[in-house]
Amino acid sequence: MTRMKNSSLCLAVAPVAMLVFAACNQAGAAPPAALPVPPLVNECAPGIRGGRLVLSTFGDPKTFNPIASNEGSSEDIYRFIFSSLLTLDMPSQKMLPSLADKWSVAADQKTWTFKLRQGLVWSDGKPLTADDVVFTFQVIYDPDVPNPAIDLLKVDGKPFLVTKLDALTVQFVTPGPCAPFEENVGNTPILPKHILAGKLAAKKFVSAYGVDTPPAELVGSGPFKLKQHKAGEFTLLERNPNYFVVDKAGTRLPYLDNLMYQVVPDMNAMSLRFLKGENDLHEFLRPDEVERFRSEATKSGRFQIKELGIGLERGFLWFNQNTNLNATTGKPIVEPRKLAWFRQQKFRQAIAHAVDRPSIVKAVYAGKAQANFGYITAANKKWLAGGLAEYPFDPARARALLKEIGILDRNGNGILEDAQGNEIEFTFNTNTGNNVRDKIAIFIQADLKKLGIKVNYQPIEFNTLITRINDTYEYECVLLSLGGGSTDPSSSMNVLKSDGYTHEWFPKQKTPSTPWEARIDQLMDEQHKTLDFAKRKALFDEVQQIMSSQAPLIYTVSPISYVAVRNEIANLRPSVLSYYRVSWNAEELYFRKK
Repeated sequence: MTRMKNSSLCLAVAPVAMLVFAACNQAGAAPPAALPVPPLVNECAPGIRGGRLVLSTFGDPKTFNPIASNEGSSEDIYRFIFSSLLTLDMPSQKMLPSLADKWSVAADQKTWTFKLRQGLVWSDGKPLTADDVVFTFQVIYDPDVPNPAIDLLKVDGKPFLVTKLDALTVQFVTPGPCAPFEENVGNTPILPKHILAGKLAAKKFVSAYGVDTPPAELVGSGPFKLKQHKAGEFTLLERNPNYFVVDKAGTRLPYLDNLMYQVVPDMNAMSLRFLKGENDLHEFLRPDEVERFRSEATKSGRFQIKELGIGLERGFLWFNQNTNLNATTGKPIVEPRKLAWFRQQKFRQAIAHAVDRPSIVKAVYAGKAQANFGYITAANKKWLAGGLAEYPFDPARARALLKEIGILDRNGNGILEDAQGNEIEFTFNTNTGNNVRDKIAIFIQADLKKLGIKVNYQPIEFNTLITRINDTYEYECVLLSLGGGSTDPSSSMNVLKSDGYTHEWFPKQKTPSTPWEARIDQLMDEQHKTLDFAKRKALFDEVQQIMSSQAPLIYTVSPISYVAVRNEIANLRPSVLSYYRVSWNAEELYFRKK
């Protein structure tokens, strides 16, 4: 799973008058490669070619590298540029063919074979073969390439054996049965060996496919390819003429000529642009704006509103529990007195009781949300555990829990102190540009102030904040959300396991720092290789129970999901199970009128 810059990241459109967007089949361009045998036939309704879909965001991508990335601002873009062996159809949650036309598993449940389509090519016209698949997994398992994908592609801590059988056939042998194998391997973006092998050999892979990469050198196999990137302004994609998918009428996808993400200041700007008719999609319509948008939709007749229900994204805050020393200064990453607070279960439980979720639901979401206390939301009915510990708003209970660990107002000044007389105070970060998250952070700051805790709220630009979380660990408390992944528990291996890349409160541990983290490691490993659903469910239920009891992630609320879409856009299949609720199938979308 990846960190999202906002739990309601809008995708909107804004015109840029000074740019002229040309179709990819312009004079002088190489003709499209022949279709592979067989091509992938998409079951969508045949559409009309042409047009430009423009979406908006308030965070630039950090990289176009799908393996090195661990943030939503990068996934916004690279998801269109790369393809994988299989593809996940969001509404049905079924794995379908993609680069691989056929695949099978042997009776041992450990040996998987994938057969690629004959004649696949990269966007630069070079052949896409089994060598590229083997290379991709060589990258993932390379110890010099830190990446979140590796947590999903092991069994008992051991990597898969990936072998080329012939030019179009790849075999995977797992150390033991792997329940989510199809999804985890099938969804892995495949990389071009002829472009990136040299970078890997030179130990420069992590910086490869950076945002400064010339468009011609950013080679992929997805429906779109990079046309232009201008930091702080936009990323422009154009149709990949070598895409291997056609519709039932034989028309090569995607239908759209161009797709553009434009950077805007904040979510209010996204909303305004959509209401002005300058946007095509408002993919994360804030619940408190729904009535206003419905009124405008009725007046203008230009767009429609769709309610999708509670989504998978979950917002939460967490404390930095990293016990290590700063590699540069030799000093503790977290100030020892604060680390002592953050690592106490009752401290975290107290904070959970201090958050006034009903007020957040009412004031921030206009009642269109519900309190959330678990690692997954109510949208994931298949895996949601019952009977989880809940933390209703209860300041008295919060104070009682803090008193049990020696934190109370010792001098009557309204500020809580620990047993050594240190005032309870910490810095609280979230990302700039997300108005909803900003409001929630201010609510939480006020709630904790009433409790007697000083909270210094400091919003930070998204990519800067991600660097602090991932690399320097220079933070104390953060409010963010997780998205991406899937409904399967194993998509959270990189979050829940103690050595995980996205184990937010203390990532990449060499050994579990607590007994309860060690137990979660054991449970996650077991469910990952257990094929019996009932047994997997019981194992993951216990993981959820531990997470709720220990509260390393303190959840806020789960909003109802809404989208606003121009009436001219066809082949819509919105899904609350995808973070990209409308654009997840962008290659199928088209404008009824160019």
